[in-house]
Amino acid sequence: MTLRDEGDLEKLKDIGRICARALKLMGESLEPGITTAELDDIGRRYLEAHGAQSAPELCYRFPGATCISVNEEVAHGIPGARVIQAGDLVNIDVSAEKAGLFADTGASFPVPPVRPDIERLVRDGRRALFVGLKTVKPGQSLAAIGNAIGEFARKNRYTLITNLASHGVGYSLHEEPGEIATWPDPSERRVMKDGMVFTIEPFLSTGAHWAESGEEDDWTLYSEPRAPTVQFEHTLVVTRNGPLIVTLPD
Repeated sequence: MTLRDEGDLEKLKDIGRICARALKLMGESLEPGITTAELDDIGRRYLEAHGAQSAPELCYRFPGATCISVNEEVAHGIPGARVIQAGDLVNIDVSAEKAGLFADTGASFPVPPVRPDIERLVRDGRRALFVGLKTVKPGQSLAAIGNAIGEFARKNRYTLITNLASHGVGYSLHEEPGEIATWPDPSERRVMKDGMVFTIEPFLSTGAHWAESGEEDDWTLYSEPRAPTVQFEHTLVVTRNGPLIVTLPD
């Protein structure tokens, strides 16, 4: 998406803030004993109370308001009866629509107590996202995002999931520019333009390279090979001053 006018920008900021606050509330509600369905309901109630509707439900008939992935699950986990345990690594992905505009955000949360290597992975997953954000400016190649994140992963001895990409967002949940790599992609020739809207969402791992479907349902993706993996995501607008991040809670 490329913004058409100031009105669309204000709508994008509004839905971005709503998604970010829903994510923050869900993260603060995480504790041993809560089910992923109960956690999802917290997010749903917040979205609906602020005039927004779940994008996965609206666009893809996903069986939940948000995606909640635990431990071996990398993405698109279905909320349900699973009970959160101490030591779990939980990813929450919140995307929603309001007034015709969509935003998308996500984060991984360790449920204390967790091992030091998991704490480090979570910290570095957030760092990897901001490494990518720092490359954003008009005229810059979209390849710069993956090149920067890839170098960060290499230096810190991590791997990246290379079949889950960032994407354009705004007038729909997934739109142009499509499939923006968060790993080095020599074939990428597209250029960032002023007003362009997309996500950056690296999946940083201690050893996985791929996300694969399981046998339990048609949605949940698992790391391959199995390894702890985190995801952090923001929706942004390309501006002459760098990225305008719309999925911040305040």
